[in-house]
Amino acid sequence: MDSVAESLLKSISEIIESVTCIEQEKENFAEIGCYLYRVFPVIMELQTTEHAPKNVMEILQSLSKSITEVKYLVSKCQRGTNSNFDSELKSTISLLERAIQDMGECLTLIPSSAFQDQEYAEVAVQALSNEMRSAHFEVGQSQVLQTKELDPHESFSEEEPNEEPVMVVSDLYPVTLEVSRDNSLGLNTPHFIELQKPASLNRQRRKSSSSSNSSTSLLKMSEYVEPMYGAFFCPLTKQIMDDPVTVQSGVTYDRKAITEWLEESENSQEIFCPVTGQKLLSRVLRTNVALKTTIEEWKERNEVARIKCSRSALVLSASPSMVLEAIRDLHEICKRKQHNKIQVLNAGILPLLFKLLEYRDRDVSYEVLELLRELTKDDDDSKMVIFEMVDISAVIKMVSTGHQPVRHAALLLLLEISRSQSLLKKIGSVPGGILMLIRFKYNLSVDAFSSEIADEILKNLERSPENIKLMAENGFLEPLLKHLTEGAGEMQTEMAEYLGEIALGQDSKIYVVERASPALIKMRCSLEESNGELINSKSEAVAILANLFEAGLDLENLQVNSHGRVLAPDYVLYNIIDMIKHSTPDELNINLIRVLLCLTKSPKSMGTMASMVKEIEASYTLVELLNNPHEELGVVAIKLLIALIPYMGHSIVERLCRTEGQPENLILGQNESGRITQKQAISAKFLAKLPRQSLTLNLTLLRKNTVPAILQQINQIQRTGMRTSRYATPYLEGLVGILVRFTTTLYEPQILFLARKHNFTSIFTEMLMKTSCDEVQRLSAIGLENLSLESINLSKAPEIKKTKFLKLFYPPKFLSFSSSKKRKQRVCPVHRGACSSQNTFCLVDAKAVERLLACLDHENVEVVEAALSAICTLVDDKVDVDKSVGMLCDVNAMQHVLNVVKEHKGEGLWQKSFWLIDRFLAKGGNRSASDISRDRLLPSTLVSAFHHGDIDTRQMAEKILRHLNKMPDFRTSHYTM
Repeated sequence: MDSVAESLLKSISEIIESVTCIEQEKENFAEIGCYLYRVFPVIMELQTTEHAPKNVMEILQSLSKSITEVKYLVSKCQRGTNSNFDSELKSTISLLERAIQDMGECLTLIPSSAFQDQEYAEVAVQALSNEMRSAHFEVGQSQVLQTKELDPHESFSEEEPNEEPVMVVSDLYPVTLEVSRDNSLGLNTPHFIELQKPASLNRQRRKSSSSSNSSTSLLKMSEYVEPMYGAFFCPLTKQIMDDPVTVQSGVTYDRKAITEWLEESENSQEIFCPVTGQKLLSRVLRTNVALKTTIEEWKERNEVARIKCSRSALVLSASPSMVLEAIRDLHEICKRKQHNKIQVLNAGILPLLFKLLEYRDRDVSYEVLELLRELTKDDDDSKMVIFEMVDISAVIKMVSTGHQPVRHAALLLLLEISRSQSLLKKIGSVPGGILMLIRFKYNLSVDAFSSEIADEILKNLERSPENIKLMAENGFLEPLLKHLTEGAGEMQTEMAEYLGEIALGQDSKIYVVERASPALIKMRCSLEESNGELINSKSEAVAILANLFEAGLDLENLQVNSHGRVLAPDYVLYNIIDMIKHSTPDELNINLIRVLLCLTKSPKSMGTMASMVKEIEASYTLVELLNNPHEELGVVAIKLLIALIPYMGHSIVERLCRTEGQPENLILGQNESGRITQKQAISAKFLAKLPRQSLTLNLTLLRKNTVPAILQQINQIQRTGMRTSRYATPYLEGLVGILVRFTTTLYEPQILFLARKHNFTSIFTEMLMKTSCDEVQRLSAIGLENLSLESINLSKAPEIKKTKFLKLFYPPKFLSFSSSKKRKQRVCPVHRGACSSQNTFCLVDAKAVERLLACLDHENVEVVEAALSAICTLVDDKVDVDKSVGMLCDVNAMQHVLNVVKEHKGEGLWQKSFWLIDRFLAKGGNRSASDISRDRLLPSTLVSAFHHGDIDTRQMAEKILRHLNKMPDFRTSHYTM
């Protein structure tokens, strides 16, 4: 029985493939193919059912006789010649008609018992039998098939009026019905079994009443058109394998499935083959090349046959469900690989799909749009073919439909087509298309998805200047203005021409003036220069602009002509920066940078400027300008680089260190006048402002021997005083700032040696009191803080040179004539080791503590905070806190700290002050507690901080209040026994 059934199924597949190739009487042969593939699942069920009727062989043999005759007749028609084909065609069609009728008679032999409780299957077979027994084909005339062709303007869900409902069943089973599989056969035994349906084919199933028995014969046909072997299936997933691999036991699995299975068994000591139970000593997976190749070839053959079946279904249009199944199956085939899309296009399916777009049925429209989008993906040739054959206006019309899925599908198809440069102009030429897209772009609150996709389509369409003009005419001016201000020369000229052609409303005019004026001014200057009317027009125009900006005018509302036009600086930034990058005249560059320096005052403009400098890498040009002999150009370039440091400091460091002669020239540059110049001051400030922890820059400065020159300049300024030059103070601030940057990278041995060699601790300590400059004092305190943080790491316990063995040969202490003090090495009470200001940067040894405490009385809060931070390093957990607190009490440090709390209210100062007070209360004994508790203003300050400070300040204030018994300590509980 299996042999006969498989032979019949194979013959039906061959017949259907043949009838699709016959051009004469195409509709008659298509109807014959339709009958055959509807018989297909009947034979499958007779072969696999557990309740096969007793006369099953009689039925199969009878069907075999008729199918063999049909195969012969179709083959004869397929190879017939033009000379004799027409004369024999009528006779052949008549014989085919009789064979189909005989097959219908044969189906009546199936008893009801074969269907068990599947009543629908019995009804379907009976309906099929009745149709086949009454089949009639007329030669030379176009017939209306019994499986009625759909009216292009008729919805699938509608019934024809004035007709009694007739139950026409064209399927064998409903979609949810599974055909049983004989699992008793071995994996290596050839067996004709079911191809699993893709999961996506079940999505969006239509629900109806009398027509709920939707056509699945196309699915059944497409699933069995190519014979398949049981070895194709993975034993674990029961699905066809994509990447078959063989394990040690010799069983083949899908790679993904067996890999997951092995991963789940990772914690097991022994691993066994899921099928054979054999213990696996190796996890090696060997690709089964032969099987993989066979499966791939089978898939390719199967896909070719499925494409032909789907095309037949679209030609016949027997039922809505058949059409949907065909489209969805084609979609799945196309998604598998690109070559399948070519096959679908070559099969002549596109005209059928475009015809289906005319139907009002939403499901069909949606599926057709999705399939068309799949066909256009990653293939400009397909886009062109589809665009030429489809009425794109119909797709755009679907964009306005009220049915959201269809609307989204239409937009996605347009998006895919709009990615082709050659189709941009054609899309824009559709009347009302761009207007429709603009409406959806601004309809975000109603349909966010449509708004987003419409925006992407419009961005693609911007690549065509004609479309930009159409957008502007329809109220969307942004693309035109963007290309006017940012585009190349030809594009700017074209956009300017469009701007003069289109009519603008009053509100639009104001907006356009704000956006377009800078570009128009630039274009005018460029044109004048090229015409030779004004040789230096560009430089003069930029100079005027810089002067206006520096005058403090409102940059965003600056009028540029007598008609009230204003200049919005944010929109000319890119042009200015780009001009700096490509300009050579020094005066032009100076004025361009002056304009940018004015714009740095606006945080919004500053952020945009930094982004643009990064984008076009203009920082390289700015750094190279530092070597320019023109002093003013160097000054403005450094000022702009300083403004950019917060946004791209490390990038500037990298480019500075790669520039010939830099950064040493900023320090060692010759000054013939002997006076401190603006460039010297701004250069030192620039080096001090760059990221201090940049080891690259610090080592470069060290190796270029700049530190001796820096110290020499500092000493000279201290000797001669600050009044020798107007730039002396900022120059000194910059030089001290450069020294401070070295204290942030003391972990580098070369820099540590540098700080020791030049005794940085003493330098910063002296500058705390020898200068009247607040910034120098602040920087000096920061330098001392950084140095002091390293003291605990550098301070080591004194080495004991004598061994116990050698002590036996030394006389007792009372017999020794040498002084014991000479043998003892001084130990720092704070750092517990041998300390010095030069080698370990000890603040105690440098006598810096008293000077830092004096700075706590400074009026400048920044100086106070820096000095307080340096003092805090002396009571850190890493030092001997008890002795350090005692030392600080001896110099009346707590009174200075209490004064800070009274005079200043900054969160940073309060936190540091409260932290020191808490350390003194914990480690300073009764003396510190008494001094603190006697301060009358401290409790009120603590209460204010507890109520209004941030979380860290509140916690510190609460802790001190508990020490002073001003707040209950809830951490201690008392129990009564």
